[in-house]
Amino acid sequence: MSDTKKIDVSRDFVDGLFDIKGKVAIVTGATGALGGAIAVAYGMKDAKVVLTARNEERLAAVEQQVKYEGGDCIVVPADPSDPVAFAKVIAAAKKAYGGIDILAVAHGYNHPQNILEQSVEDWSYIMDADLKSVYIVCKQVAEEMAKAGKGGKIVVVSSARSKMGMAGYTGYCASKGAADLMVQSMACDLSSKYGINVNSINPTVFRSDLTEWMFDPESAVYKNFLKRLPIGRLGEPYDFVGMAIFLASPASDFLTGGNYDATGGYWAC
Repeated sequence: MSDTKKIDVSRDFVDGLFDIKGKVAIVTGATGALGGAIAVAYGMKDAKVVLTARNEERLAAVEQQVKYEGGDCIVVPADPSDPVAFAKVIAAAKKAYGGIDILAVAHGYNHPQNILEQSVEDWSYIMDADLKSVYIVCKQVAEEMAKAGKGGKIVVVSSARSKMGMAGYTGYCASKGAADLMVQSMACDLSSKYGINVNSINPTVFRSDLTEWMFDPESAVYKNFLKRLPIGRLGEPYDFVGMAIFLASPASDFLTGGNYDATGGYWAC
């Protein structure tokens, strides 16, 4: 080395940036396309994964894949909108692995309807599924992280629609916009005092059982989407795995309260 001032970056620091080995991660919505991809990826990165969703049969299939890839996981079926049921997820995580380091919130629901046809009950169901339940799981996990005193990472899957309205989406857009603001507010509550980073991933449309119909390249829906997507295609679940790992890892230690654009450029156009 010369006598010039050494740059303050160590090899150990760089090598460990995206390391989540041994961390305990709860993944909600683990039976969904994106939640499942995140759960399997966390397992591949040697995190200890707690898989939760409502469908036990589909959870068992995700568990099988995580373990096939060499991951360590447990399954705890639960409705994330039920505080009593979700408390059992936390208890199981603590019993199996001793604590919680990461929460990835990947559950959600939508039923598009014009406001003139949508009942208040239908709108409320979307808000409960996509906002109230997010509050419940984040609050309960944050309480455990704060008690443990080791900090933690909360990663919420939001949506490109959180910043832009859409016909038929009075419930979904409202819930996702509110979730983004809730993420920012939780960061203000939790980051400085408790070392808990809270961020959201805001993806564009990605392939799932519910969206497969949008991927027909000859359809008007697909062509209309591509007019606003500089990336030139719709998303695949694996497109967002890197950000889910990044926001759960030491690489994001200085980031909190962010709603991160994973829209393929949709917000840019």
